[in-house]
Amino acid sequence: MAITPDTILLTDRIAVVTGAAQGIGEATALALAAFGADLAICDTQGDKLDGVRARIEAMGRRCHATELDVRDEAGVGAWLRAVHGELGPIDVLVNNAGGGFHALYEKVSPKGEGVLIAENFGTVTNCVRHGVALMNDGGSIINVTSVEAYHAAPGFGVYAAMKAAVEQFTKTLAMELGHRGIRVNCVAPDMMPTPGDEDLQADSSALMEGLHPTPLRRMGAADECAAVVVFLAGGMASFVTGSSIPVDGGTIAASAWKVRLDGTFGL
Repeated sequence: MAITPDTILLTDRIAVVTGAAQGIGEATALALAAFGADLAICDTQGDKLDGVRARIEAMGRRCHATELDVRDEAGVGAWLRAVHGELGPIDVLVNNAGGGFHALYEKVSPKGEGVLIAENFGTVTNCVRHGVALMNDGGSIINVTSVEAYHAAPGFGVYAAMKAAVEQFTKTLAMELGHRGIRVNCVAPDMMPTPGDEDLQADSSALMEGLHPTPLRRMGAADECAAVVVFLAGGMASFVTGSSIPVDGGTIAASAWKVRLDGTFGL
C-alpha cells in the first residue's frame, strides 16, 4: 500500500463514538469528523450532545445523536440498528463511555461494584455484541481503556480491573474478527483533565509535591488521545490490531520512576 497524505483521511466513513458529550469522547467525535467521517454519537447528557452534533454538522458531516446509557443492552441494539438504517454500515466503533469513583475496595458495596463493571466493561461488550454484525469488513474497533489497567490503582480497584479486562477482550476480538479484516485496538490515556476530572485541572505540580505529573513534564489533553484514535481508525494503521497504545506522556514506561521538578529522577 502506497502511503500518501490522503491515507489518514476517513472520508465518508461511518464512525460511532459512545460517551461523546464531553472530554475524550467529544474530542474524538470532532476529530473523526474533521478527517471526513460521518458520526453517530451518544451520551447520557443529551443537552451537551446537541452542541457536539451542531459542531459536527458545521463541518459538513452527517451526525446521528441520541441520548443513551450504553449500559442498556437492548437500548444499544436498537440505537445501532437505527444508526445503520440512517447512515449505513459502520466503519469505526469507538467504545469510550465509562466512569468511576474513588473508594478503597472494602468500602465498595456490591451495588457499587456492579455499577463499575457495567460502566467500564458492559458498555464495551454491549456495543461490540450489537455493532459487529452492522460493521463493514475492514473496519476498526477502538476501545478506550486507561493506564490504570497496567498498574496498581488504590481507590480505583474495580475500575482498573475492568480497564484491564477491556485490554484483554481487545486481544481476543482482534483474533476472532481478523478474518473480516476488522482491526481491534485500545488507547490507554492518563493525566487528561476533562469536565469529569476537575481536580486534575489545578497546577500539575500539585498532583504530587515536588514531582512532574509525567515524564513529558505536563498533563495531556483530550485532543491528544483523539489523534491516536484517528490514526487507529484509518489506513495508516492497516496492519495494527490487538494492540494497546498508551497516550500517557510516558507514565507506563516510567513505571515507579518519577521526574522531580529540578529535572532529576527518583524512585
